[in-house]
Amino acid sequence: MVPRMVLRSPVWLFRWQVACTRGASVPQRTWAGASRTPGPDSTLACTGGLSTSLGTPEVMLTCERYPVRRLPFSVVSEQDLAAFERIVPGRVVTDPAELEAANMDWLRTVRGCSQVLLRPRTAEEVSHILRYCHGRNLAVNPQGGNTGMVGGSVPVFDEIILSTALMNQVIGFHSVSGILVCQAGCILEELSRYVEERDFIMPLDLGAKGSCHIGGNVATNAGGLRFLRYGSLRGTVLGLEVVLADGTVLDCLTSLRKDNTGYDLKQLFIGSEGTLGVITAVSILCPPRPRAVNVAFLGCPGFPEVLQTFSTCKGMLGEILSAYEFMDAECMQLVGHHLRLTSPVQESPFYVLIETSGSGVAHDAEKLSSFLERVLGCGLVTDGTVATDHSKVKMLWALRERISEALSRDGYVYKYDISLPVERLYDLVTELRTRLGPQAKHVVGYGHLGDGNLHLNVTAEAFSSSLLGALEPYVYEWTAEQRGSISAEHGLGFKKRGVLGYSKPPEALHLMQQLKALLDPKGILNPYKTLPARS
Repeated sequence: MVPRMVLRSPVWLFRWQVACTRGASVPQRTWAGASRTPGPDSTLACTGGLSTSLGTPEVMLTCERYPVRRLPFSVVSEQDLAAFERIVPGRVVTDPAELEAANMDWLRTVRGCSQVLLRPRTAEEVSHILRYCHGRNLAVNPQGGNTGMVGGSVPVFDEIILSTALMNQVIGFHSVSGILVCQAGCILEELSRYVEERDFIMPLDLGAKGSCHIGGNVATNAGGLRFLRYGSLRGTVLGLEVVLADGTVLDCLTSLRKDNTGYDLKQLFIGSEGTLGVITAVSILCPPRPRAVNVAFLGCPGFPEVLQTFSTCKGMLGEILSAYEFMDAECMQLVGHHLRLTSPVQESPFYVLIETSGSGVAHDAEKLSSFLERVLGCGLVTDGTVATDHSKVKMLWALRERISEALSRDGYVYKYDISLPVERLYDLVTELRTRLGPQAKHVVGYGHLGDGNLHLNVTAEAFSSSLLGALEPYVYEWTAEQRGSISAEHGLGFKKRGVLGYSKPPEALHLMQQLKALLDPKGILNPYKTLPARS
């Protein structure tokens, strides 16, 4: 059922607007390469905002927790609400209770105070919305499944939330090529079921697949669990339909695998996090569904053994290797404590999850058996279990996929998603445990070792400025020293935009800002995200 708009008295609307735009200025602190401010950048605080559910701890407004200045966008008026009702009749949400979830990220670390959520069904409706907002200088926050980790999917102040939730139709699927064309609001898990019924799979798999939208996946260039086998969305996305800030519909929704005609414009929007345009439809290449899937869950005595097991794995499993994930003992302890999931192998300092997927059941089983015999025989692995049954495979994957959920139940989480040379992947975890000491409840490391992607997480009872100061910029400086990336797959969003300079040179930052100015000259699309603020 689609919530219908109820035109409220201007009293609550304008009280809210004033609350979200007042504050005092403080000097901005910067240095060469990136901002040392522990969090996103500029200078205006805001007070007030949404109430939270009874019994749920209050989540601080983003503009109160972080020093950030509201840009001079217009404020939504009753006339604007009436205009939106004409564009998307019955799909303008203004009830603060209904807006609560859309204003807050699922990690409960950032919260905006938007008073309007719009639910278009077509690219044409998105076009009309953006054309209107562009003319009125109203800021817009595109939102998919709101499963992001860096605060990119929720407002910072009172930006209009443009939800793709109702843009959830499959446009077409080609059973020979495996090319899927769908609207941006399709949920990843539902798309997976759709193509699996046709003997294909999505090239992307995420722990958040039950909620995330394919458009948001593309907008953030999500990596996920199948990256090792199928690569990034930059290779599997064939075409996009995008609405630009002024309402122009850019139809590059090609289903061709080869198109060498000029600039590949879709690449501008993959990973742009809604700052250059709103993705409304996607054409994506799906690989054939594997006939044989095996998952091994193994215990390793140390991180050097994790690395050696990976080298052996690549050499012996080769073309059927589809995932190589690792986690430390503290991850497993948190999953057991908060989610009541139990490890199927004896307690170990590290665990690895290996998935193979191929077309020959006997062939794959033989290769996996030979590999396991090798690593167990030489002491790289101390214990292990293998699953081929679908339900048991899901149980093993849950131990890895639900780590983030377990961490969120442990307290406030400081999350870092970084790329590093694999031989240094875990060093930062051990160094931080020494550096932070009792300030942190847990410091854990897990992630996609096959891709050199570490998910570093630090939990505490509550948000602490002193703990944040001990983490940042130390984590980013350490990563930069290894010539790593400060964001491997989660993007930059709101939380990381001020530290982009650790991974990109000034010339690259300048070019990015020029592209933003060209495609969104008024800066209305997802402001305060991705790019550093200009002083």
